[in-house]
Amino acid sequence: MAENKTLPTYFCRNCENPLALGEDIISKKFVGASGPAFMFSHAMNVVVGPKIGRKLITGSYVVADVMCSKCGEPLGWKYVETFDLRQRYKEGMFVLEKLKLTKRY
Repeated sequence: MAENKTLPTYFCRNCENPLALGEDIISKKFVGASGPAFMFSHAMNVVVGPKIGRKLITGSYVVADVMCSKCGEPLGWKYVETFDLRQRYKEGMFVLEKLKLTKRY
């Protein structure tokens, strides 16, 4: 019998607002201000702040901070633009810090 693997839904740790689906995780190997972070192809119920230039571990980017739409908790950032062709896959992706999330199956 095949195993049915259910993927989690990720929620804001502060207010339980749903933020992202497990099927949208691109990578679990990111680091945010509070530690480990996940890159998602999509996020929901978030507010995207203004674009700003930021120097990150892998180079210079234009990013926008991302906050929970319900409680305003800072969650991570969205990659808006990169200047390195090798990093272009990150554009449009969301990085949400693990410490700011809870997950349920």
